[in-house]
Amino acid sequence: MDRKQVADWIVAYERAWRTPGTAALGTLFTEDASYQQGPYWTPVVGLPAIAQMWEQQRKGPDEVFQMTGEIVAVDGDTAVARQEVRYGDPVDQEYRDLWIMRFADDGRCRSFEEWPFWPGLQPAA
Repeated sequence: MDRKQVADWIVAYERAWRTPGTAALGTLFTEDASYQQGPYWTPVVGLPAIAQMWEQQRKGPDEVFQMTGEIVAVDGDTAVARQEVRYGDPVDQEYRDLWIMRFADDGRCRSFEEWPFWPGLQPAA
């Protein structure tokens, strides 16, 4: 993977989030992909389970949000991106997130791990 391929994948991810249904997930993730929503969360494994999680997590394809980010690193099949997502207009929820993505040879993600952070929440002392 190179930075352009990773950037294109992130654009496709956002487009899929904004699209009704979950059919686009097959172009983003391998059939046996794992999707971990936090560093200590149990991964969701397989396209059907990821699709179910997506439908439970999002409010719908008309959900108002802005997503910005930058690719931090790409090394072989692994990429790291920093994302910021702001929901609502006016914004009523936001978070910053690190994504660790591992890609298959065909450019689909085989492992997706999030490290989300919300404003005002400090690490445990």
